[in-house]
Amino acid sequence: MVHPSILGRSEREGQGRFIGVMLAAPFFAAGAAVTLVTSGMGAAVTMAAIFATFGLCWFIALLVAATGKMAIAGRVALAVAAIALGCLIAVAGGPNSPVAMLALALPFEAWWIGASRRAALWGGLAAVAAILVQTLAGPMLPAAGVQIAAWHWLVPLAWALTSMPRISAFRDHDGAANPTDMSVRLEDIIDAVVMRVARHGEVLDASAKARAILKLPPELLCGNGLFDRVHLADRVSYLSALADIRDGALSRRLELRVRLPQNGNGVTADNYRPFSLEMLRAEGETEAFTLLLRENDEIAGLREDLAKAKEAAASAEVAKGRFLAVVSHELRTPLNAIIGFSDMLLHEMFGGFKDPRQKEYVGLVRDSGHHLLAVVTSILDVSRIESGVYATEPEPFRFSEAVDMCQSIMRLQAQAKNIELKALIAPDAGEINADRRAVQQMLINLLSNAIKFTPDGGQVVIGAKRIGSRLHFWVEDTGIGIAEEDFANLGKPFTQIQNDYTRKFEGTGLGLSLVKGLVALHDGTMSIESMPGEGTTVTISLPVNGPKGRSADNGGVLTMPVAMGKGDRNGSLRKTA
Repeated sequence: MVHPSILGRSEREGQGRFIGVMLAAPFFAAGAAVTLVTSGMGAAVTMAAIFATFGLCWFIALLVAATGKMAIAGRVALAVAAIALGCLIAVAGGPNSPVAMLALALPFEAWWIGASRRAALWGGLAAVAAILVQTLAGPMLPAAGVQIAAWHWLVPLAWALTSMPRISAFRDHDGAANPTDMSVRLEDIIDAVVMRVARHGEVLDASAKARAILKLPPELLCGNGLFDRVHLADRVSYLSALADIRDGALSRRLELRVRLPQNGNGVTADNYRPFSLEMLRAEGETEAFTLLLRENDEIAGLREDLAKAKEAAASAEVAKGRFLAVVSHELRTPLNAIIGFSDMLLHEMFGGFKDPRQKEYVGLVRDSGHHLLAVVTSILDVSRIESGVYATEPEPFRFSEAVDMCQSIMRLQAQAKNIELKALIAPDAGEINADRRAVQQMLINLLSNAIKFTPDGGQVVIGAKRIGSRLHFWVEDTGIGIAEEDFANLGKPFTQIQNDYTRKFEGTGLGLSLVKGLVALHDGTMSIESMPGEGTTVTISLPVNGPKGRSADNGGVLTMPVAMGKGDRNGSLRKTA
């Protein structure tokens, strides 16, 4: 008959005992009334009292069974019992009557139902109230003061017989603690919020430490109050742990974030703090479980340190970019002078050289100046992309024209190594809306790398085709390829893949990094397929209609994530960015 909303075992047992007492009490009261009241007050009054007792007690029992709320009903029942017992003692002859021993029934029954010292104390106060009622009501009752007889002992003896089996049945639970009392003692030992939850996660009760730890009254956690405050990303792990407990696990522990009131003033906001939650289930317990919610200061400290480290790294990255930009800018001016004057000397504008070695040395100075200027320009471009200030000016142009221009620039370098440079541009490649200079820079850097790492007599192919709204173009070579362990470092600034074979190749490692940045500025993608000894293919996909609007603060692209996996052909490695 216990209401289904009562899930805790102790609460269900308490309400079951209360309903049982209220259903059985009218029978005991009827026997006592027939024995003690009929002779003094008549059968009609006795029957009326019996029917009133049955109606009131059974009404209270049914009310508790229907609602599951026993607090008010228990107080009403205790008050009615005190008044009825006081009148019964007065009718039986006063405090000297054996019936007066029934005053012990009130604290016993209260303890039997509530299973706590507090309940027994309230029963004791009710017994005192019964004695006072007997003193006040005795002179007003017509049947009061009857002569005490030996058969009056039957009433307390009958109650004693009903209490003995209940005492023996309750001995098994003498060492067991009430969940509420356990929560209080557990809360004194550990710094945590102790909660009882039902099978499906509804909080039944929470300890008072919720005010100090969560800045919340405990009643706000009841029902779905706790679940509603768990961070959305942590709810799946919370429900999974709860399901494990329901399925038989004795304990589960997890980390989650709980939303707290802002500044403790009751105004909710996105103020999430990390907590450690431990779920516990007692042996044989299937309807309710215990939760221990602790503050996770260690995780909070680590997150704060991580945020500070990220901020420091970001500041260092910005400072590095600014430093490289300033240094590169300052180097360009003297380099232009070196290159310009060395060109003038090589053309013998101010007279010939007396020694051929002089002209050779001036040529070396000019070539070194050009190389250094190219490096400085690449550094400056990378710094601009990282800082988000690289300006792109999209315009429509035919992609084949950009390929022709890049081929003409790189043809001499390819011929020097007897490398065949081919172009396979599909007729539907057509026009693309992009920054012409940036696209040409991509092609030149990719061709330069392909020619550099392709042995003499090899082949480099530029291909392009249109797929839907995107243009795919690639540079394929028959060079040395890339080992699997080197894929993670591809595209990092100032990083060149080094092994026994590639160690002899010069370079700063900025070419592929710059290509990555330019591709990202155009909302494009880049993938690399390679197999050691068989060559490398770098494929770029750009939107034909041009990149979408991009603000300056998100132009940095060299920190984009990359993924490496197996390719589709011959077990080649593939990396996408």
